[in-house]
Amino acid sequence: MNVKQCPILLLSIPPNPLYKMSSLCPFAKGAIGVGSVCPMKSSEKSKESNNNNTSKEEKEEKNVEEDKIGPATIPAKCPFGYDSETFKLGPLSCMICQALLYDSSKCMPCAHKFCKVCISRFRDCPLCGADIEKIEPDTDLQATVDRFIDGHARIKRTQSSSDKGEETVDAQKKVIYEDVSMERGAFLVQQAMRAFRARNVESAKSRLDMCAEDIREQLKVTEDSQELCSQLGAVLGMLGDCCRSMGDGDSAVKYYEESTEFLSKLPSKDLEVVHTLSVSLNKVGDLRYYAGDLQSARSYYVRSLEVRRQAVKDHSNVSSQVIDLATSLAKVADVNRNLGEEKTAIEGFEEAVQCLQALKLDSAEAALEQKRRSVLDFLQSQLTEN
Repeated sequence: MNVKQCPILLLSIPPNPLYKMSSLCPFAKGAIGVGSVCPMKSSEKSKESNNNNTSKEEKEEKNVEEDKIGPATIPAKCPFGYDSETFKLGPLSCMICQALLYDSSKCMPCAHKFCKVCISRFRDCPLCGADIEKIEPDTDLQATVDRFIDGHARIKRTQSSSDKGEETVDAQKKVIYEDVSMERGAFLVQQAMRAFRARNVESAKSRLDMCAEDIREQLKVTEDSQELCSQLGAVLGMLGDCCRSMGDGDSAVKYYEESTEFLSKLPSKDLEVVHTLSVSLNKVGDLRYYAGDLQSARSYYVRSLEVRRQAVKDHSNVSSQVIDLATSLAKVADVNRNLGEEKTAIEGFEEAVQCLQALKLDSAEAALEQKRRSVLDFLQSQLTEN
């Protein structure tokens, strides 16, 4: 089937085979750039600051009280400095993608080490400039990296002390280790985003697979799972982006559909959940559209449109939701036109135009205004064309 390319679809599917992955960290309520501080650590920093202002006598009194109450709680800390608060390059990082090494390889004869995918794009070593005669795998280094990731943020610590005032030599005091799986999750996602931006998609997918596995394990034992479902839905969407950029459309659809399955269970009041759910539905629709399966594409676009309509009802004061609604209307209208339902298509385009014309933005929303104009121009061209 010859499907006309829709400019509104091209907004979500760039011509570059490396599709854009969301910059939102699913372990925080906002975007976290590489090198930024994960908000999950902010409360710990606050506590640490308070502790520094506490007098020596107060600290001793507090320690006595904790001994009386029960076992101590010890936060896990990565000795290499790799955690969700501080991202830095180290001996286990690739200097090209700036993420942890994946498929570690060394270029000969200089023996500098990088990810295989990263260094394969170079003829000269990026570090020393030496000619690369061949690239050899470094299995020992990769095994070290894998062991490091597998045990990251799960460091066991013990405290030696006497129990109930009894003098006991080398006694092991019972210690409760804080749940640091979320910190590990944020770490893995950030490593994946670094690798993805550097076009090392295999590395990104590997880290995201581990993150998804961690969350699934937690879901098995956690009663209140809304936050975990939100995180897993976002990570699965990122895995779909990886498969999509690798040309594996079937696996991408599988991940996107599983993402929507988890996100659909959550309350529609959360705008981040709404956005991620709608985007995943649209991405499946886009893949179906370009595969020529217009009926299937429309079903996904319509589901995304329903999500957007509800979001506008719940958040009528959020301008971006109106623009997203108009975009969804355009997607549905375009596929209706390709299915020969011209009257329905025109009605959809007209509704989208009305939404955008009624939207008033102030000078501080210049980026949104640009997007509004872009979508509006496309919609009006579709109506003029007919």
